[in-house]
Amino acid sequence: MSDKKYTTTIGLEIHAELKTKTKMFCDCLNNADEEKPNVNICPICMGHPGTLPTLNKQAIKNVIKVGLALGSKIADFTEWDRKNYFYPDIPKGYQISQYKYPLVTGGSINGVEITRIHLEEDTASSAHDTGDFSLVDFNRAGVPLMELVTEPVIHSGEEASAFAKELQLILQYLGVADANMEKGEMRVEANISVSDTDKFGTKVEVKNLNSFKTVEKAVAYEVARHIAVLEDGGKIIQETRGWDEAKQATYCQRVKENSHDYRYFPEPDLPKMMLSEIPEFTETELRKEIPELPKAKRERYAQNFGIKAEDIEMYVQDQDLGVFFEAVTKLLNNEKEAVKLASNYITSDLVALSRTIDYVRPSEINFASLIKMIVAGELSSRGAKDTLAIMVKAGGEPKDIAEKNGLIQKNNVDEIIPVIEKIINDNPTVVADYKSGKESALMFFVGQGMKATKGAGNPTLIKKIVLDVINR
Repeated sequence: MSDKKYTTTIGLEIHAELKTKTKMFCDCLNNADEEKPNVNICPICMGHPGTLPTLNKQAIKNVIKVGLALGSKIADFTEWDRKNYFYPDIPKGYQISQYKYPLVTGGSINGVEITRIHLEEDTASSAHDTGDFSLVDFNRAGVPLMELVTEPVIHSGEEASAFAKELQLILQYLGVADANMEKGEMRVEANISVSDTDKFGTKVEVKNLNSFKTVEKAVAYEVARHIAVLEDGGKIIQETRGWDEAKQATYCQRVKENSHDYRYFPEPDLPKMMLSEIPEFTETELRKEIPELPKAKRERYAQNFGIKAEDIEMYVQDQDLGVFFEAVTKLLNNEKEAVKLASNYITSDLVALSRTIDYVRPSEINFASLIKMIVAGELSSRGAKDTLAIMVKAGGEPKDIAEKNGLIQKNNVDEIIPVIEKIINDNPTVVADYKSGKESALMFFVGQGMKATKGAGNPTLIKKIVLDVINR
């Protein structure tokens, strides 16, 4: 079986629960962390007869901000629709969504074109692991849900995963969604087709992929499955499939519905909107609320600091760490070599120490002081690491810690010469090895010198003294 003659085409549908105080169409709390079932509910989100929905202004603003961040076109006119289907987690028998007139169209992420972004209400959550029956928790029913749909221009699971990761970051930077996939606050659905012609193959949708790695696995599995069916002369059926983590395989859930199956029609209980007539929804006003986004941050860090790409990505992914790094750079007066050194210590040593139980991040001032001591030659690499380890555990200023623990780098030639002379006199065989051409012997003496000075010796100075003593 060969996949070289086949073309894989993927379009994504990504749902993200928005951060708002209340639900989309009522005043019930929007609280993803609520553990008690069916407490954040009311007659409106439970779909009781005679109740009327009202619009959540913040949810609409959030979606428009996403559109502006992605370079999309913001609608002038928009309306809501009823998407009709029956399932136990839809209390009304229909879902209020948007169909013909979404809030946002166009835009892109990572070069992947976006078709539309619209707003709807989330469904309730069902539990099927309680026995021969299911339980439904309506706390989530009615929570504002953003749905983003891409064009079918993605060709691999890795590309799909990268798109979803970048979208998650953008949502978090904008502050419009936490997008925690483990908690179901962001869910990915992949529409996958495989063809050996220039036309699209039959589309299969894989729903509710709850991690980036799962997106990659599900796409890879489906592509292999499609190819195997086609190679055997079979036909792919348009259907909706789920992902079985235990079996590492997809499985059929139902034959796929088409849009006409949902019998969309405009929601009669909600007003149609002309966004351009609402001052707080204008592009000028909302752009004031858009911060620096991940792509711009990467470009600025590369241009201003010249640090490694992997360091930049760490600061982009961990915004709090990025804030710490930038504060340190200002204290170092943006001196490039000092900044690069600081970045190395932050992304390696400091991050590693942060995984310890008793870790407390040092202040930006104390960390910058540590870097200045290294640059000034007051601390060796070993001494700096030891000083930092004490700083994150017990606190304190680096100079005090280094002096108290004998970590200040020794640059006094008169102090170091006797130490090196003794090491050389005790190792005549190694001296002979060096004189016969073994350069590694020289590093043996440097290492022994560092050990004898408990890491406080200046390795460059020790190396010079070793050569002077040997060549007398």
